[in-house]
Amino acid sequence: MNRSTASPDNGAHIEHADLRAISFHHVRFPGLELVDVEITGNIEDVTINGVDIGPLIDAELNCRMPERAKMNPQTVEEFRETWAILERLWSGTEERARALPPERLHERVRDEWSFIETLRHLSFASAARCGRMVLGNPDPWHPLDLPRDEAPGWDGIPWDREARPSLDEVIAVRRTRQAMVRDIIGGLTPERLEETVTMTEPGWPQIEDFELKQCLFIVVNEEWHHRLYAERDLTALEEN
Repeated sequence: MNRSTASPDNGAHIEHADLRAISFHHVRFPGLELVDVEITGNIEDVTINGVDIGPLIDAELNCRMPERAKMNPQTVEEFRETWAILERLWSGTEERARALPPERLHERVRDEWSFIETLRHLSFASAARCGRMVLGNPDPWHPLDLPRDEAPGWDGIPWDREARPSLDEVIAVRRTRQAMVRDIIGGLTPERLEETVTMTEPGWPQIEDFELKQCLFIVVNEEWHHRLYAERDLTALEEN
């Protein structure tokens, strides 16, 4: 439930709210109160009471998850190491999911994507950024690919939110996409990593002169963060 009222000093008062897909840039919150608040997302140049909390959060998260420090690759060797780490971590997450009854993998926690939907979205992300942009295939899609909920919808791109495939069906698609990314990274040279890619065919993405390195980094970022969400949700499913 979301509830917003006016506070006694005529400021905004929000409680019991679930605010999603919101971006704040160059914003000040003087006189802000944060009590019992959970925030997940990208934190950069955020100062609270005079302290830039971004580096503090990064240091703590890297201490808790040493692999996280590897998720900002810049060289060919770093991208290869990063992708190997992600495949290893996801293998453990998938095995954890298999221990649950199959129908539970379609359940949403906090009204976010189910485990199956998460894997479907990651297949879409790899197809979009690597299959379409890096390899130049204007139509790299599989019927089970799942764009983000906020996407406007594109002609020719799968959009089946009612599908309920099995874990094995989804992982079969995912394995082909993981292999695709692995092959791209395995064939990289320093020169290739610095190139740009262009896709002007109808569909999405449709970009000119986009950094190939950035395409790969987007996939890395999606894989890392969605695994954390999946692990969090698997814990909730195991406890209920």
